[in-house]
Amino acid sequence: MKAKIRLLIVDDYPVVLSGLIAMFKNHEDLEVVGVANNGVTAVDLAVSLRPNVVIMNRLMPEMDGVEATQAIKKNTSDVNVIIFSGLSTHDMVVPALKAGAIGYIIKDASEVELIQAVRQAARGEACLHPSIMQHVLHQMHNPEKEEQDDLLKKLTERELTVLKLMAQGYTNQEIAQKLLVSTATVHSHVGHILSKLQVSSRTQAAINAMRAGIVNMPDD
Repeated sequence: MKAKIRLLIVDDYPVVLSGLIAMFKNHEDLEVVGVANNGVTAVDLAVSLRPNVVIMNRLMPEMDGVEATQAIKKNTSDVNVIIFSGLSTHDMVVPALKAGAIGYIIKDASEVELIQAVRQAARGEACLHPSIMQHVLHQMHNPEKEEQDDLLKKLTERELTVLKLMAQGYTNQEIAQKLLVSTATVHSHVGHILSKLQVSSRTQAAINAMRAGIVNMPDD
């Protein structure tokens, strides 16, 4: 039997927590292993419970979603974070992605969209709501582009190939099959790519690849 996707839900509104718990119970491949109502507790639970995916609100007391995401990725790099927020302005989205969030889903998304995003995140795939893509486009024209281009030059030919496939949404297993190598080898390449690009998530690496023109920007 395939292992369930372990979820940690973080939101300071009880009605949101209860609603998400009820939703996820309807899907046999998902399991809520913990809940938190602030970023501090979220970090502690992410470290102790090691969920596959964290559903994280953007604005919360004590520690917001961006700070919590950054702390989670620093302490548990294998835990993937989706920001689940009603706010989708540039100043909300971009810091979250830079902090290491693998996805950003707005709260008016449908159940189908949210469940799909969770499953994608569990596979290590980026999951961005279509309305968020405009902010990714904006990042492609910011002053950091030249610096990121210099970092991309540090990648080997094989790492560039892996980065292109990552940006196209392929999982490590799918990349391994395409390149006829082991999944462990791909995992190692991904780690080197993130380190050389000085980013903490596949999503940010993919954005850098699109910004540099290595892969095309997907349609909204």
